[in-house]
Amino acid sequence: MRLSGTEEPGTGRSSAGEAGGGQPYDAVILAGGRAERFGGADKPGALVGGVPLVERVVAAVRAARAVIVAGPPRDLPGVVFTREDPPGGGPVPALRAGLAEVTSPSVVLLAADMPFLEAAHVAELLAALREGSGSAGAAGAVLVDDTGREQWLAGAWRTAALRTALGAYEGRSLWGLLGPLAPVPVRLAAGAAPPWFDCDSIEDLRAARVRAGERRERA
Repeated sequence: MRLSGTEEPGTGRSSAGEAGGGQPYDAVILAGGRAERFGGADKPGALVGGVPLVERVVAAVRAARAVIVAGPPRDLPGVVFTREDPPGGGPVPALRAGLAEVTSPSVVLLAADMPFLEAAHVAELLAALREGSGSAGAAGAVLVDDTGREQWLAGAWRTAALRTALGAYEGRSLWGLLGPLAPVPVRLAAGAAPPWFDCDSIEDLRAARVRAGERRERA
């Protein structure tokens, strides 16, 4: 998938990278893991609306200076790939690997299985990060679902804050790492296809395909 902006030769980085009020950002997409609830299948490569899940998420951050995928390499031109150590070691090692490639002051952290997340939602997260950092020194902003539950793999963060937190963290829980940073909650309308919807299981994937079909019919 071709990303917007002009790539800097040999870097996989874009000259765009500004959204949510013009702040430059990179994006880290976690696409590793064992996908046990998928029977070990390639979850990021599963199709929704004829497009692999990971490509749909990449499209939502096409304005990033760099799009970094922590997971097995794929045919996605312009994307930087890295792997957690050990491969399949979980979201915290994957975040460490992805963050090592980040050079922008802000980073958007996403899961690779969110088929209905769009660029406008990412812009909302970045805007909330910018406003929160200015008034209360917020380290991040995360999407919350319609029950008020934080979606830790749908957020925007100050890169320096994440690096500091990771440097002092020895656990394996993403909540344990990010929760103490007290990010700004971002509530968005659910609509027919909630932006926080993720495909944790085969049943979720089937539901996403139905919703994607319904959206095409309404368009």
